Amino acid sequence: MTFEEISRRWQLSNIGDGSSIPLRTFHQHRTAVEELFGIEIKCNTSNGYKYYIANPEVLKNDKTRKWLLNSFNLSNMITAGHNMKDRILFEDIPHGTEYLQTVIDAMQQSKELAIDYQPFYAHRASYTIQPYAMKAYHQRWYVLGYIKELNAIRNIALDRLLEMTITEESFSFPENFNAEKYYENTVGIFVNDDLSPVKVKLKVYGYQIEYLRSLPLHKSQRETLSKYGEFCVFEYKLCLTPELSSQILAMGENLEVLEPTELRDDIKRRLNDCLNRYK
Repeated sequence: MTFEEISRRWQLSNIGDGSSIPLRTFHQHRTAVEELFGIEIKCNTSNGYKYYIANPEVLKNDKTRKWLLNSFNLSNMITAGHNMKDRILFEDIPHGTEYLQTVIDAMQQSKELAIDYQPFYAHRASYTIQPYAMKAYHQRWYVLGYIKELNAIRNIALDRLLEMTITEESFSFPENFNAEKYYENTVGIFVNDDLSPVKVKLKVYGYQIEYLRSLPLHKSQRETLSKYGEFCVFEYKLCLTPELSSQILAMGENLEVLEPTELRDDIKRRLNDCLNRYK
């Protein structure tokens, strides 16, 4: 786009307030965009002085950068369009967000965290964790890392923390650790190192088919059989975890587990337990 086209778009947008953007302000923002998001906006002087994104791959391949940019953009729109603040609603993450900056600081500095933790179904405990990664899931933030007292890598829910402090003890982030690979065969955040992924086949009915097509249960999802208007069979490579069973149960009568038998029997047992509560 030429600067004139950009200025016209600015003028019509919420943040433009009806005025065009001065050239100097544009270049200040262009520099800020590169510093904040690593997105390079350059000018093609040989083609009508048109501005373009020189490294579009960062917007396609970097999930964190995309999330940050979208959040920043939405925040700008809400701030500028005051009449929008009550019409754009977010999922509330009620607790734990006050620890986010502490965890990020510890990860950047490679410092251990001392935490006071109260799980739902266990006694209160004090741990020292080496933070490797963070993950948001179902309105909760989790920190993933090596817990020295357990000699194991575990997830800690930030909303169950009673206290957290950065210690002076440093740690070395393991070179062979990859957070995405750690979670690659599981749904949710529960990982059991003793489990191996197996083939899971789900027979899906009705409107749930399109929901799964548009928002897959897991990245390994592939469609293996379809009978238009009746059902679809989706196949996965997954570890059999409690979270997987919960996600399947959430789809109710629109889903049937075909394989493996172990998972099919578990779902059948849990459905019978549910029915017994209504007797």
